[in-house]
Amino acid sequence: MRWWLAVFASVFCTVHGQQIDEELRRNVEEIYGNPNSTRNGEFLPGFEEVTRPTGGSLGAIERCGEGSDQGVHICVSYYMCDGKTKTVVQTGVTDGFGIIDIRFGENSCTHPLEVCCKLPEGGLDPNLPQPGDPPTPPTSSPPTTPPPFTPIVPPVTTAPAQSFCGIRHPSGIDFQITGQRDNEAEYGEFPWMVAVLNKNGNPSLGPNKLICGGSLLTPNVVLTGAHCVFKARTEDLSIRAGEWDTQTARERLPYQERNVVNIVARSDFNSGNLFNDVALLVLDRPIVRADNVGTVCLPTQGQRVVSRECFVSGWGKDTFGKQGEFQAILKKIQLPTVDRQRCQNALKNTRLGQGFSLHSSFMCAGGEQGKDACTGDGGSPLVCPDPLNPTRYVQVGIVAWGIGCGTQNVPGVYADVARFRSWIDEQMERLNFDTAPYNL
Repeated sequence: MRWWLAVFASVFCTVHGQQIDEELRRNVEEIYGNPNSTRNGEFLPGFEEVTRPTGGSLGAIERCGEGSDQGVHICVSYYMCDGKTKTVVQTGVTDGFGIIDIRFGENSCTHPLEVCCKLPEGGLDPNLPQPGDPPTPPTSSPPTTPPPFTPIVPPVTTAPAQSFCGIRHPSGIDFQITGQRDNEAEYGEFPWMVAVLNKNGNPSLGPNKLICGGSLLTPNVVLTGAHCVFKARTEDLSIRAGEWDTQTARERLPYQERNVVNIVARSDFNSGNLFNDVALLVLDRPIVRADNVGTVCLPTQGQRVVSRECFVSGWGKDTFGKQGEFQAILKKIQLPTVDRQRCQNALKNTRLGQGFSLHSSFMCAGGEQGKDACTGDGGSPLVCPDPLNPTRYVQVGIVAWGIGCGTQNVPGVYADVARFRSWIDEQMERLNFDTAPYNL
């Protein structure tokens, strides 16, 4: 009889464990899609197309430069309007930065990054930049295309030896958002934030589909989740640094886009349950440091950062499921880190069940109602103030998976960056890249 009970218990535990693994697999697949399915150029469900829509009319409201105001004022990008004289400056060199606040829904122009500005005497100079012209992007060394199946020879980078990583701009750069807020990040608040794009998307929808978020480690390397680029082709991928509003190019500082020439993912990454969900993307040429572009700091190997003032940022959906919408402007959520045991206990009370065990490659944050990363935020950085230098931010996590989105007492799950710090350093050394840009 005892022998029969032992056999029954063994079979029950095995079947129950398989059910838990299958439940976790289904949850991950629900969020990120089936990693083994044919993707037809799209890596995740619900890509957001990065386009620039044309402006529309405000109807009965007289816009800037219309009616009696025609020939007197014109809508220009905020950096082309002098902050004191309120007159158009076509060179873009004004002293108005920081004076103009962006008030969503309180503007006589079609876009919140435009201001109504007085035309100079004699009108606009046709030989100078015109309102609506995109800003000139910074230049770097030309792209290098490595031969197939050979080690990458990195391009020469102009990054300074001294690290300026993890510098957040809580009040933004150039301007500050006022009035109604919907968790928008300030312009340039997280200069390490990167959008990972599928540049060869569905032809019927156009290029540049948002796959995931990422963070800039060095001018040549982006850190993201392995699930974001699982089975992806390098020729389909690009990244965008310095982006804020994906639907416009009216910011003073342009985004910088680079092609991906190499994907370095953990060899033990598990696409079914997202264990060891870490990957590095090597760029064809270095990103140029600017006010809106910088690198993030990394924790030391095994470092535990406990804080209630951490942030996750991204352009992902605002709520979970089909009713959620992808965001045009970069959003941010402040989250607390969550102890491993407490996180595991909380997840056991979800549909994962009491047999769930949190893998050692994960850490947790959140668990507050309405505050979480959602679909499309995968690969995005979770950053916390450095315990010894609170003005600098270290990346403690990479958005991996969760049960729903922003559910009370259900933390989100992140790849534990501190667990992979040594591996990241090893890959950087192998690729002959400097680690100084992400060292405090």
